Amino acid sequence: MAPYQFIERPTPFNAKGGSTLPIFAVTPAHIETGTIDPIALDWAQRAGYKAESGSLLLIPTAEGHLGGALFGLGTNPSEQPYITGRLARALPAGDWHIETAPLTANRLALGFGLGSYRFDRYKSEKSPAATLMIPRDADSADIKRQLAGVFLARDLINTPTNDMGPNQLETVFRGLAAHYKADVSVITGDELLEQNFPLVHTVGRASADAPRLLELRWGKKGHRKVTLVGKGVCFDTGGLDIKPAASMLLMKKDMGGAANVMGLALMIMDAKLKVDLRVIVPVVENAISSNAFRPGDIYKSRKGLTVQIDNTDAEGRLILADALAYADEEEPDLLIDMATLTGAARVALGPDLPPFFTDDANLAHDLTEASLETDDPIWRLPLYSGYEKDIRTKFADLTNAPAGGMAGAITAALFLKRFVGKTKSWAHFDIYGWAQSERPHSPGGGEAQAIRALFHHIRESLR
Repeated sequence: MAPYQFIERPTPFNAKGGSTLPIFAVTPAHIETGTIDPIALDWAQRAGYKAESGSLLLIPTAEGHLGGALFGLGTNPSEQPYITGRLARALPAGDWHIETAPLTANRLALGFGLGSYRFDRYKSEKSPAATLMIPRDADSADIKRQLAGVFLARDLINTPTNDMGPNQLETVFRGLAAHYKADVSVITGDELLEQNFPLVHTVGRASADAPRLLELRWGKKGHRKVTLVGKGVCFDTGGLDIKPAASMLLMKKDMGGAANVMGLALMIMDAKLKVDLRVIVPVVENAISSNAFRPGDIYKSRKGLTVQIDNTDAEGRLILADALAYADEEEPDLLIDMATLTGAARVALGPDLPPFFTDDANLAHDLTEASLETDDPIWRLPLYSGYEKDIRTKFADLTNAPAGGMAGAITAALFLKRFVGKTKSWAHFDIYGWAQSERPHSPGGGEAQAIRALFHHIRESLR
């Protein structure tokens, strides 16, 4: 199987006109009042169609051919703004257009696009899919760039580690940079020690694929400095504190932070936002070998703070510590880090609602507003200083795994905060990177989280 390369994934839209089949997206009120196409209405009434949310009814012609479709939006379409994602998976293959729908064109098209995603790289048989003529009043370019960013993140997470280890992730990173004419630098293996990234080296040194730090630069000096940092643990065994087998099954997604910041970077570069963009991704595999780091070891970080290893399965915050310290040295205006970091975040908010942490109240407000405007859910959790004592330890400045297991997402965020001091505004996102079940806008599997909201916030902050 050839390694994954960065490509522009085809969007589920077509540019055809008269040859497309009509879709009537309707609520129960449309059926009751008869305010839709008479032929569609007659067929709906004959079939007893109720226009329940997500329901599909195909309409035949008099000759018995496929003539169109009715798609139910339920009584309150605003409750499921991306319900048309179900339509993308339910329609038979062919070219379609929306004839009527009480939804904005952008939401309609973006929902269809998000729901159309398929990861069939490893399938022997690939079934054809439906395509949609994008509505005229939709922002086609913006919808396509958001889909490209989301699909890149989903693809990277879904690809198993045998095809998405540190070497392959670097290849995709370089491909993304080349596509947008960005500059790339990579520090690999023992050079990490020479360049003062000791924690990245420590976590990744036991793998057959050398640890590395990837860096992308794009934009113009003098514009707003935006820096993105993503956790790139391509697989996490837990190290010597090895995970049980069941907990390892999804560990290909432990580079979800890297995948998401790469998807966000794609959106920013494609939109040609006036920013000075920097993307930093520490990439490792937390493997087990004779030179693996051990519980009880103490290491000095790039910032000079020493860290005691109380659990080798708390490795993500270690590589982020060096990456954040490095990012902070250039004093960015906005620093965002994303990581599949703690199970505690999932216990608190579940898999679909990623928490974020910041000590900047204005940034927190703006991010929350962006989340609501894009229907890309996030929730602020506190950087509660009362738990600072939990990340201290007797023999070093910090512990990577506080005892007791309480408030694990908060103590992890407080740990990372110790490596950010010069940045004007910083936010840490503790994402899951995975949809456990099918939703209208997602078939399940690897997932982009918060990046549509972040893109919206960054773009609006420049206006």
